[in-house]
Amino acid sequence: MTGFKNFLLRGNLIELAVAFIMGGAFATVVTATVALIMDLVGKVGGQPDFSTYRPEGISVGPWLTALIAFVILSAVVYFAIVMPYTRAKERFFPDPTEEPGTPEDIALLTEIRDLLANQGQAGQHKQL
Repeated sequence: MTGFKNFLLRGNLIELAVAFIMGGAFATVVTATVALIMDLVGKVGGQPDFSTYRPEGISVGPWLTALIAFVILSAVVYFAIVMPYTRAKERFFPDPTEEPGTPEDIALLTEIRDLLANQGQAGQHKQL
């Protein structure tokens, strides 16, 4: 029973459950937003659904509708979720490993350069 209790009380499980529930609820909002934008596209283009569009008898309409819906969905998710979340995370939870100053690789290269320069100077003093 201890293992089961530890499994249930593990932080990742709760976070995953909350994410799943919130994702399902938010999917409804995103779907409604995409439908709204598709209706606006339909006002401009004459119809909100391109499923009946068949140039030269080729049914590209369903693919075109899916493509436009995908682009709109991606834009809504990026601009409404990803960007605000990233900004909030950077503002309220800054990464403690990122310190201002010289990055480690640059500092190491600078140290190697200085050591090589010192070795070169020591070699010149011996020759004199």
